[in-house]
Amino acid sequence: MERMKHLREEVREAYSSAAERPHDKHPFPVGRDFAESLGYPQELLDQLPPVSMEAFAGVSNVSIFAEIPEGAIVLDLGCGAGLDSLIAARRVGKKGKVIGVDFSNRMLARARQAATEAKLTNVEFFQAGAESLPLDDKLIGLALINGIFNLNPARDAIFLELARVMRKEGELFGAELILRMPLPAFVKGGKSNWFA
Repeated sequence: MERMKHLREEVREAYSSAAERPHDKHPFPVGRDFAESLGYPQELLDQLPPVSMEAFAGVSNVSIFAEIPEGAIVLDLGCGAGLDSLIAARRVGKKGKVIGVDFSNRMLARARQAATEAKLTNVEFFQAGAESLPLDDKLIGLALINGIFNLNPARDAIFLELARVMRKEGELFGAELILRMPLPAFVKGGKSNWFA
């Protein structure tokens, strides 16, 4: 239990550091160029506040490939600086709503600033862990998850929370890094290389 808590704090500090100093070197890719390399269209990114992209650290373009209907209530779990939340908020329209949840207050500060700059009123952000969501039962029609499972050892609790907050007919679109084969013995994982 103590090891899990320590790992969680290291992850929080690394992502918070990326929020505060996105142009520094981090143990994971960050920024607009990285978002473009994952398939976020340049013309779409041009329409969004830079503050939402500078600290982007997802693993895919989940808000692009997800089928997000107008009027949906969307959860962006592990929303970070809010890039996927802003894209989803534009897609659900004024009758829909996006709820971004992240455990880093420094990332959430970026997300809130981005929503204000984009003049989006159908998105709100909450600080919480993925295993303890501040949401009512059966509220969410669609969930977006862009790379949180590898860095949170409480996966069973996360899936239980998702089952609690999702509507029966709800849909979840997620992305994660997956190893296709074991890494060579000389590749060591650690704070400087989380993806090893």
